[in-house]
Amino acid sequence: MNRVLVSCCALIALSSPCIAQTKRAPVSYYAVINSLTHRCFVVDRMPQTDTPNVTLASDAIYQSRAEAEQALKTLRTCNQ
Repeated sequence: MNRVLVSCCALIALSSPCIAQTKRAPVSYYAVINSLTHRCFVVDRMPQTDTPNVTLASDAIYQSRAEAEQALKTLRTCNQ
């Protein structure tokens, strides 16, 4: 009985880091502008610095896609 209890505790202790890694980080949304087409759109990843035509239209980070799409309507760089 003692061996079973120790084995179960060891199994739980070893699997805890694996379970913790599977939790998803909260998604953030960004308003970006394509400088060639002058079109704004919403993405869920920060644009890479090696993408020359796509830059942030705003410094804000949005918690939902709807919030970011609403902000596109008010951003000055997207409405020119």
